[in-house]
Amino acid sequence: MDRHATAVWKGNLKEGTGAIDLQSGAFSAHPYSFKARFEDEQGKSGTNPEELIAAAHAGCFAMQLSHFLAENGTPAEKLEAKAVVTLVPGTGITGSALTLVGAVPGIDEAKFKELANKAKEGCPVSKALGAIEVTLDARLA
Repeated sequence: MDRHATAVWKGNLKEGTGAIDLQSGAFSAHPYSFKARFEDEQGKSGTNPEELIAAAHAGCFAMQLSHFLAENGTPAEKLEAKAVVTLVPGTGITGSALTLVGAVPGIDEAKFKELANKAKEGCPVSKALGAIEVTLDARLA
């Protein structure tokens, strides 16, 4: 299975602009820029590669955990996963911090954390991010 996205960049790094298209159509000519990546801490001027990695990581992790919870006989009512990807200019992406709040009837905290850690280690995006530190803070709602 292959998935794709296309990025078009015009101009130099600081004044140039880009647009991203996703295979799914969720983004079509979605803007990105130097400002969106390095200067706009509010994240409102367009997307950036780190935000897209964070979305992929949070989504993959939540799906993987939902599978493990169902296998355990304790399917989740809701999993709210967030990933914060850290970019250090001049160094690169240094980490992805996952936080999770789960509504999972019939499971105790220890088993929930065990399965959450298993999902963190096993989700394909976590594996792809093997060169950086991936952390997890998980709790039941």
